[in-house]
Amino acid sequence: MTGRDAERCRELFANLSEYLDGELPAAICSEIDSHMEDCPPCVRFIESLRRTVSMLHRFPAKAMPENLRQEILKAAGRLKRPGPE
Repeated sequence: MTGRDAERCRELFANLSEYLDGELPAAICSEIDSHMEDCPPCVRFIESLRRTVSMLHRFPAKAMPENLRQEILKAAGRLKRPGPE
């Protein structure tokens, strides 16, 4: 795998959750599908992620404490913002 290929895989990973949930535009889904035709490691990863999500849906949902929810949202926001180089 070349550096360019690895970069494309990282771009794909950034959209996997939305891809699996059917929340992406068709054009982006087509790009992901096309990438996965030539990338066995990404295929294995997404199949594993699909199985994990499927298993998690079998457990009953419990309410998350509000303070924990807020902390998670703050942390996710920090991850999305570009950090100092």
